[in-house]
Amino acid sequence: MGTMVIFAIIAAVAIIYVLSGFKIIQQSETRVIERLGRYNRTLSSGINIIWPILDKARSVTVRYVVRDRAGNNVVVLKESDVIDLREQVYDFPEQNVITKDNVTTRINALLYFQITDPVKSVYEIDNLPNAIEKLTQTTLRNVIGELELDETLTSRDTINSKLRAVLDDATNKWGVKVNRVELQDITPPDSVRKAMEQQMQAERERRAQILKSEGEKQSTILKSEGEKQSQVNEAEAEKQAQILLAQGEAEAKILQAEADAKAKVLQAEAEAEAIRKVTEAIQGTKADPSAYLLAVKYIDSLKEMVSGKDNKTVYVPYEATSVLGSLGSIKDLLGSGK
Repeated sequence: MGTMVIFAIIAAVAIIYVLSGFKIIQQSETRVIERLGRYNRTLSSGINIIWPILDKARSVTVRYVVRDRAGNNVVVLKESDVIDLREQVYDFPEQNVITKDNVTTRINALLYFQITDPVKSVYEIDNLPNAIEKLTQTTLRNVIGELELDETLTSRDTINSKLRAVLDDATNKWGVKVNRVELQDITPPDSVRKAMEQQMQAERERRAQILKSEGEKQSTILKSEGEKQSQVNEAEAEKQAQILLAQGEAEAKILQAEADAKAKVLQAEAEAEAIRKVTEAIQGTKADPSAYLLAVKYIDSLKEMVSGKDNKTVYVPYEATSVLGSLGSIKDLLGSGK
């Protein structure tokens, strides 16, 4: 019985020894194996076999953030032999930094990083989470110290880029890749914040006054342009009216001239017809048609001259007597029965 117990114990120890040599590694995780205190290999995801007692996983410091009963975030550091290869985020507590213009400001930041070389992260630095936190804080102080408060508040992207570049370069020898750095809050002192609010209020009022002045200016310009255009339109209308009036008068004169010319033509035609008839009437007599017509004209003129109520003295030119003498031919004309 004693021998069987001993064999059973040995078998149990052997089974435990063999089983302890099987290590199952999760995806995106790894372990650094040391054999008799010296680096041996890095385990990959899946089933790995090690020599128990001889081989041992190197433990590293892991940082966790947990909430206490009051709801506050508490940072917890503990030892673990598992190295997480996924991207991790560190939420650092607020810290006081001094800007270039000597304003003390409280800033907290987020750091996104990933372990790319587990061996370096184990052997090149002790307490990697603490080293990253302290490096981030000191780098943040240096970057903010080069900027004034206004630049700090408006240049978050610039600060993030500078922090990421410096931290990525510094943590490269630790086997860490810094992907992003984000500033969560930038809190200036209360006095500075009140002064900034007053400045912003004054700036808004100034912009409002400028906009109001610009509006009044534009209104005045538009009003003057409207009056100018109105005067131009009135002048153009008056010009068009004068042009149309002149064209109307010109057309009226043309029509009147055409009517006068037509009347003269008709009158000339009538006189020509009268002369023709007179000429036909006195053919075969001694009377002169032209003298007859001239005498008739003289008689009509004398009639107009002596017409009226007032007594008038009429002077007849001497040459007219010879013309009037030709009226004797009328007698001959009438005597002939024509």
